[in-house]
Amino acid sequence: MASSQVPVIDLGPWRSGGPAARARIAGRVDEALQTAGFLLVAGHGVDPSLPARIREAARSFFRLPAEVKQPYAVSVGGRGWLGPGAEANSYAEGTASPPDLKESWSFAADEPTGVPSVDAEWFRPNAWPAEVPGLRPLVTAYLTAMRALSDELLELLAVALTLPEDHFTRHTGHPTWGFNLNWYPGAETVGEPLPGQFRIGPHTDFGTVTVLDREPGAGGLQIHTDADGWQDAPYDPAALTVNIGDLLARWTGDRWRAGRHRVLPPPAHALAEELVSLVYFYECDAHTRVESLPAPVGRVAHPPVDSHAYLRRKLDQITVA
Repeated sequence: MASSQVPVIDLGPWRSGGPAARARIAGRVDEALQTAGFLLVAGHGVDPSLPARIREAARSFFRLPAEVKQPYAVSVGGRGWLGPGAEANSYAEGTASPPDLKESWSFAADEPTGVPSVDAEWFRPNAWPAEVPGLRPLVTAYLTAMRALSDELLELLAVALTLPEDHFTRHTGHPTWGFNLNWYPGAETVGEPLPGQFRIGPHTDFGTVTVLDREPGAGGLQIHTDADGWQDAPYDPAALTVNIGDLLARWTGDRWRAGRHRVLPPPAHALAEELVSLVYFYECDAHTRVESLPAPVGRVAHPPVDSHAYLRRKLDQITVA
């Protein structure tokens, strides 16, 4: 994957630079999101010790016996433990495949809006594993940082489209979001992958921006572009990996592409490899009308969609019955 297709964007000059510096950064972002839908974001200011401490706590939960985890089991979109076989992301592309080789603990937006129908579907309380009491303060701190960073990224993306800075954030006053701790155990836990089986099957994310803190691995993240096909995603330990999802791609009239990606299964030469990813999916206010930007910014007109009718449809698609 050429670095020009997934550039490292340093938020330092974006925050402190003059108009020329900001314009250069916005231009690089626009180019990258037209090609791959991915960025590496440095200078983000997130406490670097937080992800490591969250991983340690998450591993102590995921390594518990299945019967201890089972009371927390939920289906896709729920708040709790997604066990083996619960999810197949390739279903979102209409591809039949075996379930993804992972387990997750899923969190989601939990501060009620006061609208009962919206709160009942999108703002329910989160669950926390009693066996790992240290997880809650760590995740809570991380989620605060992710919300602020995601809004800052949406402001940068609006400027990259030569739009007012609040073009997207005016729709994130009380947004939904999801946060997954994804555990990718080794082959001794998941067995030999079936044909067409991945840790996460090929897909695009569904929301606006996704912010990923990942561990590099032989069975790690790959990105798809038209020019290069599947390539290992570039990695920078000081940077977060950011991609845009379907809703934002639609919003831009397909000027930008949702970042298509997959996570490889444990490879033959590293069968014991075990990874944990922290994945923050940002969305927008419930039932936002997402309407494609017309020319000259946009290129393809989609019919307007209700953001959360769209998200619910996608979540249902990747659920393994």
